[in-house]
Amino acid sequence: MADQLYPATRLTAAASAAGQAGLDALLLTPGPDLRYVIGYDAHALERLTCLAIRSSGEAFLVVPRLELAAAQASPAGRLDLEIIPWDETDDPYALVAARLGNPAAVGLADRMWALMTLRFRATLPGTRQELASRALSSLRSVKSPAEVAALREAGQAIDRVHARVPGWLRPGRTELQVAADIGDAILAQGHARVDFAIVASGPNAASPHHSAAERVLRDGDAVVVDIGGTMPSGYCSDCTRTYVIGRPPGDFAAYYQVLKDAQAAACAAVRPGVSAEAVDAAAREPITAAGYGQYFLHRTGHGIGLETHEDPYIVAGNADPLRSGHAFSIEPGIYPGPHGARIEDIVVCTETGCERLNAVTRELVSVPA
Repeated sequence: MADQLYPATRLTAAASAAGQAGLDALLLTPGPDLRYVIGYDAHALERLTCLAIRSSGEAFLVVPRLELAAAQASPAGRLDLEIIPWDETDDPYALVAARLGNPAAVGLADRMWALMTLRFRATLPGTRQELASRALSSLRSVKSPAEVAALREAGQAIDRVHARVPGWLRPGRTELQVAADIGDAILAQGHARVDFAIVASGPNAASPHHSAAERVLRDGDAVVVDIGGTMPSGYCSDCTRTYVIGRPPGDFAAYYQVLKDAQAAACAAVRPGVSAEAVDAAAREPITAAGYGQYFLHRTGHGIGLETHEDPYIVAGNADPLRSGHAFSIEPGIYPGPHGARIEDIVVCTETGCERLNAVTRELVSVPA
C-alpha cells in the first residue's frame, strides 16, 4: 500500500515541478509536503529534518542522527535517496546550504516553522524564498487511484461513526460528552488520530466552527456534527451531518430541504473542466432563491488529502478548472441564528462527473427526545 500511495516517481516529479516553477530547489521539513514526496511522516522537532530536492541534481534528506533509524524504516528508506545524519554539535542549515551551493530561489514547505525559515534566510542570504506549493500544489491536488482508495477508506470509516451519532444525542447530555464519544469512535473505526469533533447544538449550530462546550442538549435542538480524523495512511476524513432532537424548530425542516437540494446541485455540477467557482455558484443558487443566501457564510468546499484543507478551494473567485482526481468537500450551510444546518460529503471529480466518498444518509435524522 505504501509503495502505491508514495511511489518513488514523486521525487522526479517534484524536481521537474520545481524547475517549471522557477525554483532551484525545494526544502521540505516535517509535514504534508515531505510526507507526500517520500512517505516519511517525520516528527516535527526543533532539530532540522529537511528533504532538499534540486531541480537539477540528486535529492538528499538531512536528519538528526537520533531520527536516522526512523527515516530508514519509513518508505523513504526504500528510495534511491541519500540520507545524511547530523550530530548535536553540527549546523544542519550550513550543511544544506553547502550542498545546494548558491541557489537563486528555493521553495520552502508551506508549513515550515518560522524558526527554520529564518535560519535558512540567514544561511542562504542571496536566495529568494518562495512557497513550495508553487511547485507541489498541482501534483498534490490530483489524486492517484491509490490516494482515492485511501480517501474512500477514510470516508467509509467516518460514515460508520456518523451512523452511531443518533445514539449519543440525548437531552441532558452536553456537547462535550457527545464529542468525547465521537472521538473514541473515530479511533475505534480505524483512524490514527482525531482531528476534530464539532458538536454544535441549538444556537451553537449557527456557528460553523463551534467548539463543543458545556451546553446541555434539549428537546427541539438542531445539532450540527462535523467530524474527521487522519487514517494510518495519512489521508483524512471529513463529514458533516445535521440531526434534530424531537420536533424540528420553526422553519428548520423547510430550509433543511433547500440545503439538501443545494448540496445535490453542487455535486451534480462537478466534472472535469468546470471551474471551482461554478460549483460554488451551483450550491448558492437554490439557497439564494429560497431567501437564505445571507445565511450561507462560507465557501462551498476545500480540497482534502494529507491535509483536511488543501487545494482546490471551491469558492467564488477560483476560476481554475476541475480535473479528474481532484478531491474536495461539498458542504453548503444555512445558519439563520437560532439554529443552523450543514451537509458535507467528500467527493472526487471523475472523468464523467462526481463520486461521493460518503454514503451515510443525508436525510434529516430525527432523534427521539
